[in-house]
Amino acid sequence: MITSAQITACGGRAENEDTVRIRTLPAGICAVVADGLGGHGGGQTASRTAAESFLTDYEAENLQGAENLYHAFEHAGQKVRDRQTKRCVMKTTAVVLTIAGGRAAWGHVGDSRLYHFADGRLTHQTMDHSVSQMAVLMGDITPDQIRFHEDRNRVLRALGSENWKPDIVTDICVEEGAHAFLLCTDGFWEYVYEEEMEKTLAAAKTPQEWLAAMERLLLERVKEGNDNYTAAAVFCEA
Repeated sequence: MITSAQITACGGRAENEDTVRIRTLPAGICAVVADGLGGHGGGQTASRTAAESFLTDYEAENLQGAENLYHAFEHAGQKVRDRQTKRCVMKTTAVVLTIAGGRAAWGHVGDSRLYHFADGRLTHQTMDHSVSQMAVLMGDITPDQIRFHEDRNRVLRALGSENWKPDIVTDICVEEGAHAFLLCTDGFWEYVYEEEMEKTLAAAKTPQEWLAAMERLLLERVKEGNDNYTAAAVFCEA
């Protein structure tokens, strides 16, 4: 059984440049979260364009295979580039999850993340394509310090840029046990720690309850002018 929920909010900004989309078909589900980059309204256009492109490709192919998922990122990036102008070189991060036939697959570009929990425990977390993540790999900071690093918002890969190639994971079995997936932008995970994701998941009966509990933590901590925040939650239980 697969259930899902989503939230998105402007936060302390005038416009919301995030996009979240979830599409359920008889064969499975596809969830997309994207965080647009670029002024003059371009960020919103970029994230929405990419998200809709993924859903179109998902409906044509289930995006379970690595090659199909890679091409979906390629298509989405090209559609974003097609919308660019000299005045607005828009870009977007993206994280995509598909579940079909008892198997999960996902891919991401930028610093929007996917977390996978199996039987309540965090088993996988995507690695940001960012300057601050590079600082972690070099041993300059710890993973938790990404949230406060001065270069945290400097993304190294994005759809619409020359460096857009995704990291992809495929063929994850979800036929047994309870699996939960969280896809979210940096405006969300910056304020909710991984151990808190596990704790709120343990107390939640539905994806909606899980997101609501995490959003309460976020709202207790945000500062004035905080970024847009967006998340999608997917539960997959045998």
